[in-house]
Amino acid sequence: MIERAPAQSPRADMVRNRHLLLTAATEAFAEGGVDVSMGEIAQRAGVAKGTVFRHFPSKDDLLAAITLRLLDGLVGTAERLLKADDAGAALREFMTAGVETLTADRAFCEVIGRPSLQHAEVRAEIARLCDTVEALTARAREQGAVRGDITGTDVVLLLGGIHQTAAPVLDQQPQAWRRYLELAFDGLFATGARALPHHPPAGLHLTDPRQSARPAGGSPPSPARRRQEVTTTKGHTD
Repeated sequence: MIERAPAQSPRADMVRNRHLLLTAATEAFAEGGVDVSMGEIAQRAGVAKGTVFRHFPSKDDLLAAITLRLLDGLVGTAERLLKADDAGAALREFMTAGVETLTADRAFCEVIGRPSLQHAEVRAEIARLCDTVEALTARAREQGAVRGDITGTDVVLLLGGIHQTAAPVLDQQPQAWRRYLELAFDGLFATGARALPHHPPAGLHLTDPRQSARPAGGSPPSPARRRQEVTTTKGHTD
């Protein structure tokens, strides 16, 4: 008599499919950005398209789940480095890991401002990241490793800024971000530098910077409308 392997339970099957989908989606979004279709993700995962929507009703739900994974990894890195003796070296290591994460995942920065960031779990994880990085930065300040007016929010925002600065040349020079990271380090670790103007907000509330160019409740102005506005303005000032 041939013994059959026990059939996989529906619950185990759901867990397996969710893992496959998250892995496939993480790879697809990292390579192609947020415009990758749900159909392509299903194909990569080897499941039916309907299975994707049973686990994630919308693309933003899927992006939220992936964002949580990435944020959790960054928080874990920061928490581990809180135990390091050399706080300055720990902050360097965290920032290097953070920019490397952004550089390896094209979708991560594209997610900023999308509804997926409004998920309560994602917002809570962003707050957790900021709190942990603030603790990491505070240790570096206490040891005199960084200038006294640097905050954890500064550090978190710099991660995205460094990535965006290097983004135009990353296809030709994948390691170019390291140059701009070193420039940032020079500013963070500078001694005798002038005090920084303004103070970053206590909490980090990420929004889409493109929204600032939109009329309240409206869509972005069309190219034709922008040209008309420029022409009208010039007519008044000439």
